[in-house]
Amino acid sequence: MSDYIQHRYIKPNIVEAREYQISLAKQAASENCLVVLPTGLGKTTVALQVIAEYLSKGTGGILFMAPTRVLANQHYEFLKNNLTIEDIALLTGEDTVTKRKKLWANSVICATPEITKNDLDRGIVSTDQFVLVIFDEAHRTVGDYAYSSIAHRFAVSNARIMGMTATLPSEKEKATEIITTLRVASVAERNESSPDVMPYIQKTDTEWIKVELPHELKEVQFYLRKALAVRHNELQRCGLRLSGNVSLSQLLRARDFVLRQNQRAAMPLFTAIRLHYALNILESHGITSFLRFCERTKEKKGAGIKDLFENDSNFLRALAHAKDAQEKGIEHSKIVKLAELIKIIKGKAIVFTSYRDSVDIIHQKLVEMGIAAGFLIGKAGETGLKQKKQIETVQKFREGTYQVLIATRVGEEGLDISEVNNVIFFDNVPSSIRFVQRKGRTGRKSVGKLFVLIAKDTIDEAYYWVGQRKIKAAQGMGDKLTRDLQKQNGVPKSALDAYF
Repeated sequence: MSDYIQHRYIKPNIVEAREYQISLAKQAASENCLVVLPTGLGKTTVALQVIAEYLSKGTGGILFMAPTRVLANQHYEFLKNNLTIEDIALLTGEDTVTKRKKLWANSVICATPEITKNDLDRGIVSTDQFVLVIFDEAHRTVGDYAYSSIAHRFAVSNARIMGMTATLPSEKEKATEIITTLRVASVAERNESSPDVMPYIQKTDTEWIKVELPHELKEVQFYLRKALAVRHNELQRCGLRLSGNVSLSQLLRARDFVLRQNQRAAMPLFTAIRLHYALNILESHGITSFLRFCERTKEKKGAGIKDLFENDSNFLRALAHAKDAQEKGIEHSKIVKLAELIKIIKGKAIVFTSYRDSVDIIHQKLVEMGIAAGFLIGKAGETGLKQKKQIETVQKFREGTYQVLIATRVGEEGLDISEVNNVIFFDNVPSSIRFVQRKGRTGRKSVGKLFVLIAKDTIDEAYYWVGQRKIKAAQGMGDKLTRDLQKQNGVPKSALDAYF
């Protein structure tokens, strides 16, 4: 086999020929397929080979979707650099309808699912235009996300469907929903133990770093937990069955039942949910993020909010202690530990956190330390980053203008910056997919290092155990789905939705 892919639509002597990528591409080109490949092993290169094959057929256009504008732009640049054709377009919501009508006529389109769905609804593009449709980060094809609506539109077309993801969900129901919605005929999976993949794997060392909450945060935590205990008791008196260790997810699951059949439990339930959010933010992110959350909550008009802020003595004490701590300059032990890590690590680092308030606080701290840091957040809201600014921020990080990039979820999926060898989780996530996505930002070209900050006796510890359990469950999901698919003798592979 040659060292590089040889294809009339792929530029010569650029794309390395890897056996596992070629095998996955052949399978995806021959049937509706979900490609599962660990982050950093070239899912986009697999897609490139499938795209080249369908360009050879010359029978229609190709649609390559990615969930964020930064990722769609990254795919666009990759295809421009590696395909021999010129008519490749990037479609975003910032383009006018008139401009998009022209762009949809290109041979290859890179777009976000939102703009694709909207333009399909407007009728300025048709499913008949495409012979190949690629869903990157295909694990998102659940619920009412735009991918699901788009996939249903293509169900009556003859277009080849290709999904790509680094990992499947840990829940079989969600995994089944994905392959059903995408009309997947097979799951083409490789993992880090696959013989043809192992030569390309870079080791990532993981270090779990535990910190103690400062005394001031423990005081706030104490009164928030007391306020929660009161609400949990109220809910039980209202007839709601709760486990001994009540979780936020348990309360969220109870909402529909309470609204339909037990409305007297509604006020304590929604107050308890708000208190859980407040406690989680305090424990994982610190004083300022907690107080900002409380300020936004107070401005809302939901059930029980006025009572919480005016009459709940435990919550009011928690607020008072938090404000005192803020005046003393107390934030969170993780901030101190993060500063220590940034000083000793070599090279670039990405810091992941789930909240924008936390991004702001971390960014401010690093700048005060003289660290060149940028931040990457979504476009929504007054403080959001528009597409141009997101792309500019990522480029500055790639070029070394920024040593550290602080990112929310928008940076978890697909961000390809090969020189990053350090990733820091400021907060933990109870999701196998998000854990794998975050971790996959490091160890792409050389040995990587992952640091996970955990505050003792907080939601961080609970999320650690939930996340590890889900990661283990997700590892065998591809095999389970493959066995299910293989059992369906006589069912057309491109129409498994009929079976499900």
